[in-house]
Amino acid sequence: MNQLVVVAFDHFDDARSALKSLRGLEKQERIRFEDTALVERDPDGTAHVKNEVSGTTETAAVIGALIGGLVTFFFPPVGAAIGAGLGAVVGASLDTGVSPSFVDEVKTTLRPGRSALFLVVKEQDADAVLAALRPYRGDVIQTTLPGEAEDALREALR
Repeated sequence: MNQLVVVAFDHFDDARSALKSLRGLEKQERIRFEDTALVERDPDGTAHVKNEVSGTTETAAVIGALIGGLVTFFFPPVGAAIGAGLGAVVGASLDTGVSPSFVDEVKTTLRPGRSALFLVVKEQDADAVLAALRPYRGDVIQTTLPGEAEDALREALR
């Protein structure tokens, strides 16, 4: 089951740096993401959101392309449009990523000079993830982790 983890970091660049560290673990196959999003609020208060492509979006695009290819073969003029439409429908039905409305909610409450990281995690090596996050200071905003794992995350971010 996917786990949601949302952390607000004390410094502007920390969410980006933490995600880079976690991407390194992903290359080592020690963590797998369904989706990630990054929010940074400049010292002047301007917020920037970077939503990354989720596994759901990729799956929907592949399915849409396959369906579009088949439909195009049989009905050339409308195949691409039907494939794109079906890809969007599949993506909506598989929606398991970071909720855009929740990202907006956190964006509006994040203090200037801070950043936040949204992770939807499929699998993880908990010890490796905690070690990667230990250099950063921040607050857990929301998580679906079991109690003991959430406590360990909070401790790592102190």
